Amino acid sequence: MIGLRSGTVGLRFTLLYAVVFLLSGVGLLGLTFLLSGSGMKGTTPAGSAYAQGSLAQAQQRIQALEDQLAAMHQAQVRQFLSGSVVALIMMAIVSLVLGRVLAKRVLRPLRLITGATRRISADSLDRRLSVTGPADEVKHLADTIDELLARLEASFAAQRRFVANAAHELRTPLATMRAAIDVAAAKPAPATSTVALADRIRPQLDRVDHLLDGFLVLARAQHGALADAALVDLGDLVGAALCERSADVRAKRLNIVVEVPPATVSQGSPALLERLVANVVDNAVTHNEDGGWIRIAGSVREETMLVFESSGPLLDQRGVDRLAQPFERLGTERTGSSGLGLSIVAAVAAAHGGRLTLLARPDGGLRVSITLPTPKMSVAA
Repeated sequence: MIGLRSGTVGLRFTLLYAVVFLLSGVGLLGLTFLLSGSGMKGTTPAGSAYAQGSLAQAQQRIQALEDQLAAMHQAQVRQFLSGSVVALIMMAIVSLVLGRVLAKRVLRPLRLITGATRRISADSLDRRLSVTGPADEVKHLADTIDELLARLEASFAAQRRFVANAAHELRTPLATMRAAIDVAAAKPAPATSTVALADRIRPQLDRVDHLLDGFLVLARAQHGALADAALVDLGDLVGAALCERSADVRAKRLNIVVEVPPATVSQGSPALLERLVANVVDNAVTHNEDGGWIRIAGSVREETMLVFESSGPLLDQRGVDRLAQPFERLGTERTGSSGLGLSIVAAVAAAHGGRLTLLARPDGGLRVSITLPTPKMSVAA
């Protein structure tokens, strides 16, 4: 009747108010009963019977009057008790209803704070509750949450700035090291050990440079600022990414099937969306098996969706769920990667208001689904 879940604060407040109202009603009825009982017991009949007839007749008349009074008193008591039971039942119902109303009234500010807090995510830490009203406990709670959000926003911003600045600063010594190696290897008749050392160091420098580039893209995607937003054809991005990895596709003899309609477009940063598609294609090619396959499909409805399916070894879904986190890899065959590829995809999708879904295929391989908002003009078209 009152629509409350068991164990909630609202239920406890409702029961508390109902019990208080009910106990107050019981006390009031009990006091009324005591006062009415004492008044009835003090009633005595008028005594003019002694002047009429004999003493025995007078006593009989007095006894009859007392019996009548006792019967009337018992009838009144029974009537009072039955009325009290009905009144208590009605009061119990009214108490529950009033308790529910008061509980909702008391908890309404907390529900508003809870709803507003749930709508604040890592990408909207600049929002505040800004509760107005008297300086009571609820206002103090809302102000405390606002202060916490401000500290979280500052911490997230500092972290992103640090990642971006560190990645930029590390590029300079990397470039210097690369130039020194190239100069040493380019000298006339360089030592064999120097050439071998240069050949070993260059791939590691490329790997570190790729890792720093991933840090920069991840920091930019997580910042949520899309100043270069434009209409992007996702089919063109898929074609460009496959063309870039064509040599590896031929080396692994992969069968590629692309079914992306021409109108598969999204509104966003061209650079970030290009990196999103390139990372998924790179993941599908790198972690595929010789003679395997890759299927890429697109669709445009209420949302724009790209689905990448690839063959490969059997994967554990619990491990696959962690791949969207930075530096997460599956098995020793993935140790050559930076561990940022799919985490960058997840961050870019979230920055565009979309989402990434990873699913381990039952017969091996991975299914990567990317959902992005469809531009309004595409929906109208």
